[in-house]
Amino acid sequence: MVSNYADVIVMRHYVEGAAQYASEVAPVPIVNAGDGAHMHPSQCLLDLYSIYKTQGTLDNLNIYLVGDLKYGRTVHSLITAMRHFNPTFHFIAPKELAMPDEYKIYCKEHGIKYVEHTDFNEDVIADADILYMTRVQKERFSDLMEYERVKNVYILKNSMLGKAKPNMKILHPLPRVNEIAYDVDDNPHAYYIQQAGNGLFAREAIFSHVLGITLDEVKNDKTIIK
Repeated sequence: MVSNYADVIVMRHYVEGAAQYASEVAPVPIVNAGDGAHMHPSQCLLDLYSIYKTQGTLDNLNIYLVGDLKYGRTVHSLITAMRHFNPTFHFIAPKELAMPDEYKIYCKEHGIKYVEHTDFNEDVIADADILYMTRVQKERFSDLMEYERVKNVYILKNSMLGKAKPNMKILHPLPRVNEIAYDVDDNPHAYYIQQAGNGLFAREAIFSHVLGITLDEVKNDKTIIK
C-alpha cells in the first residue's frame, strides 16, 4: 500500500527481520532504519564515515563499545561492518547488558579480536582510538527494577579523559540520557554532535544509491542548491 505513494520506504520496526521481509514484498526499495535489537545499517554507514574522517583509516583500530551491548543494534552493525578492517574491540558492559554470544561467535569466526570488561575508568579506556558510548534503553526492559539498577552504571565524565590518546574520539548514536556528562561536550575528544551531522551525507548517499542516482548526476544537477 505504501509503495503506491513512495519511491523509497524507510522502515523502523520493533521486530527483528521486519525490513528483510518487507524488502521481499514491496516493489520499491526498503531502507532498514533499525529492526528490533538486530541492526541499524544507515547509522553504521555514518559511523564508518565518522571513524574514517577522524582517524584517517578504518584499519587496525582499538574500538571500545560501552553500555547496552545486548540490545544496542548500532554496535551489532558496527561489528559486522568492521570485520574487513582488523579491529580490536573492547566490550564494556554490565553482565545484564553484555554483548550477546551470537556476536562473540561471529567475532571468533571472522578472526576479530575482542576483550570484555566490566570496569569503566580512565585506565581501561586509555588505549581507545574510538570510544563508542550507548544509552541503556528503558523500552527494552520488562523489569523496570533491572533498568533502574543498570541505567547509570557507566557515565563518561570529563575527568576520565586525562589519559586518552590524542587521536581518540567519542561517538554516540544519540539521543543521550545520562551516559555522557555534559562537561564532556566541550572536550576536543567529543565528536558525537559532528557524527550526527555526518548522518545527512550517509543517508543522502543511501537514497542516491537505491534510486540509481550517480555522483556525477548529482554534481551536474543545476537545480540542487549548493
